[in-house]
Amino acid sequence: MRALFPGSFDPVTQGHVDVLRRAALLFDEVVVCVMSNSSKVGRFPVAERLDRLRTAASGLSNVTVDSHTGGLLVDYCRRAGIDVVIRGVRGVPDLDYEMPMARMNHELAGVETFFIAADPALAHISSTLVTAMSRQDPV
Repeated sequence: MRALFPGSFDPVTQGHVDVLRRAALLFDEVVVCVMSNSSKVGRFPVAERLDRLRTAASGLSNVTVDSHTGGLLVDYCRRAGIDVVIRGVRGVPDLDYEMPMARMNHELAGVETFFIAADPALAHISSTLVTAMSRQDPV
């Protein structure tokens, strides 16, 4: 079974890598895919995010890296023959955000969403936090 792990990955975090590695143990193939998020302004070019994902996926023989920056996630799933989307969740706010999208993906294309709970040691990490910390001057 093939699964899609979509995200903006702007930047790739240890939390993303953890979810990717765990998903790779559960599915025959995982496609990790840089997608556009209209509510976010990209900080890193897509090409750089793809390079970082390839590095993160090194050693995972059943993981491929791709991008889809135009159209819906379900369009990509239909084209690629993927029926499962993987989403990492850190807590209730993430689940509240993800559930309507999961329902819509199922309604539009029969795509199921598989939630992977974040490792508690990494649950506080977000791409937004990583970017904010990287902009701070050293003390």
